[in-house]
Amino acid sequence: MLCSSSIVVRRGIASSSQLWRSVQAAPQLSNDDLIDSEWATAKPYESIPGPNIWKMVTGFMKGGRYADLSLVDLHSRLRDDFGSILLLPGMMGRKDVVMSFDPEDFEKVFRTEGTWPVRRGLDAMAYYRQKLRPDVFGEMGGLVTEQGESWQKMRTIVNPVMMQPKTMRLYVDKVDEVAREFLEIVAGLRDSKQELPGDFDQWINRWALETMGVLALDTRFGVLKTDQTEEAKKILALVRNIFDLSYQLDVLPSMWKYYKTPTFNNLMTTFDELTDIIMAKVDDAVKRIEKHPTAEGNQSVLEKLLKIDKHVAVIMALDMLMAGIDTTSSGSMGMMYCLAKNPDKQSKLRDELRTIMPNKDSPLTAENMRNLPYLRACIKEGLRMYPPVIGNFRATGRNIVLQGYRIPKDTDVVMGSLVLQHDEKRFTRAKEFLPERWLADRDADIPSGKDANPFIFLPFGFGSRSCIGKRLAMMEMEIITARLIRKYEARWNYEDFKVRATLVNIPSNPLRFELKEVDH
Repeated sequence: MLCSSSIVVRRGIASSSQLWRSVQAAPQLSNDDLIDSEWATAKPYESIPGPNIWKMVTGFMKGGRYADLSLVDLHSRLRDDFGSILLLPGMMGRKDVVMSFDPEDFEKVFRTEGTWPVRRGLDAMAYYRQKLRPDVFGEMGGLVTEQGESWQKMRTIVNPVMMQPKTMRLYVDKVDEVAREFLEIVAGLRDSKQELPGDFDQWINRWALETMGVLALDTRFGVLKTDQTEEAKKILALVRNIFDLSYQLDVLPSMWKYYKTPTFNNLMTTFDELTDIIMAKVDDAVKRIEKHPTAEGNQSVLEKLLKIDKHVAVIMALDMLMAGIDTTSSGSMGMMYCLAKNPDKQSKLRDELRTIMPNKDSPLTAENMRNLPYLRACIKEGLRMYPPVIGNFRATGRNIVLQGYRIPKDTDVVMGSLVLQHDEKRFTRAKEFLPERWLADRDADIPSGKDANPFIFLPFGFGSRSCIGKRLAMMEMEIITARLIRKYEARWNYEDFKVRATLVNIPSNPLRFELKEVDH
């Protein structure tokens, strides 16, 4: 959630849809920014290899070179065709994008990003917040859309609240309550073969949304109930619409920056409706807190933010909903698939879980979850194999040289880590699900994850603009995984898991997991 993962533009850039771009002028150079010692002898920006528009159009047509490929295969083919750095020309008001497959480039971009790292994306959301609703967002549009000093101001305010381990521990019981309710639903979803329905991904999304209601607003939306309220149905529909419409406007080709299309107007209305609901939820919370104040040491994220500024609380709640639902559910689905395909690893994890959960319904607490190294290694390895996003994304903080090419300041760079995380040259036994690679205590024949360049695998980003919700996201995935694997033996009986990119990486297969309840 809120991950530099983050969630937005990067995931789609370099997917088929975002490669539709036309050439714009290269970023402007400033003599004051020519700091890189290699600059004078480097090749010009315009000479970076890459596809032209016609090649991309034909390549993604039926039977084309890039048609119907998985994300990993698509990136691998782009790298095969153009090398470890390529230029994707901009179109329809969007900037050029440089894509790199070299972790040394990733490090250089991060190390030179400056005081206020820039990560563009979700331009339609930024327009809504800045142009249409300054009454709510004012000078702080939120961590997802803001840049520069206004982003830094917001981050400085929320960091002490969001990044404290003590704060996260307050939520274990509540998040576990949602997970328990979800497992009751899962039991009833299975068919005669004990398989889940093909649309199980929608139920995972509901779990993530319900959990985020607890984390962001101290409330239960009720989207897991079969007899949903009208408000619960509306919240679920609004969140889905925002992701679908944002994808159409900010990933697929769109003219909305030139004239306001029906899709754009629909998204603005959807933002309005969700913003009004969240503001009402915050108002309800204010009334609850006034009637029943919480002791200082037990205050929630929302309560702490309300003490600072009500607008900050509203903005942060919206950001958590936008950034923390699809990313967390995507990571959880990939993780579940890895365990279902590797029964030996799943059994080993279940053995660890039994040390703190002697019974399938044993409580999970902040205390007993402290020492679960194999669970955390499984999640980390699952994120390596099936990350929610294709890689990190930044604008260069100054003029730099990457692989011998001049990259001017403020150039958008996609770090294509997805393909590197599956590359045998980068990760030994990369195609295998090996949680042990992340453990200090492992067999001699198991490669160490630390042997790989550390900038290849950064699931929560790097630096001051890294994922502010990392602790929350990990807690959610730990709890839902612990509950599922302690109760069920999961199996996958169909073709290999495939992933497609929208705003996040989502499965393109029906999620028909087989779940057999364990005996003890």
